[in-house]
Amino acid sequence: MSSSPEIEELPATQTGPKGVIHDWRKFKLESEDHESVPSNKRELLRQMSNPKSSNDDTREKVSRKMSVQEYEMIQEEDERCLRKYRRQCMQEMHERLSFGPKFDAVFELDSGEAFLDVIEKEHRITLVVVHIYDDGIRGCDALNNCLTCLAAEYSTVKFCRIRASATGAGERFSDDVLPALLVYKAGELLGNFMSITKHLNEEFFAMDVENFLNEYGLLPEKEFAASPDEEENADVE
Repeated sequence: MSSSPEIEELPATQTGPKGVIHDWRKFKLESEDHESVPSNKRELLRQMSNPKSSNDDTREKVSRKMSVQEYEMIQEEDERCLRKYRRQCMQEMHERLSFGPKFDAVFELDSGEAFLDVIEKEHRITLVVVHIYDDGIRGCDALNNCLTCLAAEYSTVKFCRIRASATGAGERFSDDVLPALLVYKAGELLGNFMSITKHLNEEFFAMDVENFLNEYGLLPEKEFAASPDEEENADVE
């Protein structure tokens, strides 16, 4: 028999306060750098992850003792691990609740048929944002850059662009109404913004376009993501 009892395998996710605490303890034990943690702390973490006792009195004493030691350990060195565990739980929940296709770029439409297809044939829950542009029109290049940034943050939204001359309705999209931004869902037109730069500052950025669309309730919740800097600085609530 091995001198170090193996950790008892339990379901990956448990519900209720005790289940969450156990999951975190197990996550902590598995993610520790064993070379940098003293053996006595590794053993304590192992016990916290799989507390066992032969009788109730001993179990209660061990639990009380471990509670004090566990608190001290969290205060000293575990905040980063706790943040990492919390983000992992949020990411898993986000993935379970996310439906429909995902995108990460702005799609170029080369014809009126492609324009109609993306409006009529895209998944019914997918929001489609189409930028109608042309070369030499003030604000079109800036808006293209803004949509590229937003596409990286809103993966459930399909951002597209098409030259006015390629739409097959060039007379409708003359230079004086460009850049234009059209928003569709399930084939229905939700937003129709001609000369959209008139609603923005002379110099605008992705956040300005994002805020404008949010004023009309046209964007979903932003994708869950945490940058390395946010991981280091995020506060645990």
